[in-house]
Amino acid sequence: MKNNLDTLKIGNKTFSSRLMLGTGKYRTVDQAVQSINSSSCDIVTVAIRRLPTNLDNDNTTFLKFLDWKKLWLLPNTAGSQTAEEAIRMAFLGHELACQLGQEDNFFVKLEVISDPKYLLPDPVGTLKAAEFLVKKGFTVLPYINADPMLALHLEDLGCATVMPLGSPIGSGQGLNNLANIKIIIENANVPVIVDAGIGKPSEATMAMEIGADAVLLNTAVAQSPDPEKMARSMKFAVESGRLGYLAGCMEKKHYATPSSPQTYISKLE
Repeated sequence: MKNNLDTLKIGNKTFSSRLMLGTGKYRTVDQAVQSINSSSCDIVTVAIRRLPTNLDNDNTTFLKFLDWKKLWLLPNTAGSQTAEEAIRMAFLGHELACQLGQEDNFFVKLEVISDPKYLLPDPVGTLKAAEFLVKKGFTVLPYINADPMLALHLEDLGCATVMPLGSPIGSGQGLNNLANIKIIIENANVPVIVDAGIGKPSEATMAMEIGADAVLLNTAVAQSPDPEKMARSMKFAVESGRLGYLAGCMEKKHYATPSSPQTYISKLE
């Protein structure tokens, strides 16, 4: 059952789940659909470059097997090497959202990546594209390096979230940029979504424990030997981390503190 008391708001939309899933790298259509359903996620991101311009002709993806009355499409501009390419992909993404019945969906996960080896986002191109798309009325979710100053600039431009990477896309290296992600979370007045690099449920939990608002992942689920089970595991990991953050963790100490009482202890005769 989803927690309706602790919702995630992005732009003018509210979501129950704080886990977002990608749609690439699954071995079969069934695995993809089952994983997305088992995750209980609300937001699914799709690379616009992998889709035909008319989804009626789509025989290569599994989008038609998903319930778009329950799911929200997050088009992403993956594969765009320049701001101009990303902008064009964003407009195509809105057209595809309309084909799924989401005419009011102007969400875009903005990716501008000119580095083919490490797939690190281009900060200059991201800023340029973000500024243009925000002015055009898009709800922009920019994928960025864990750069606290860049995150502030994007927030100032009107981006709906910031999405710092934990480590390179698909690497499974986890949260290599933990210190900077913490600074971004501390400074941000928009949701912070940790995106890329998470390979294990414990890493998703850690991201949420430190105060991230959501986690987006793909490869950790899609390339697991059992994607459906991993999707459920990630669901619980994100929920657990969020609850831990809301509850507040105990203060660390440099010394031991007895857990049993020191008074009213029976004496041995």
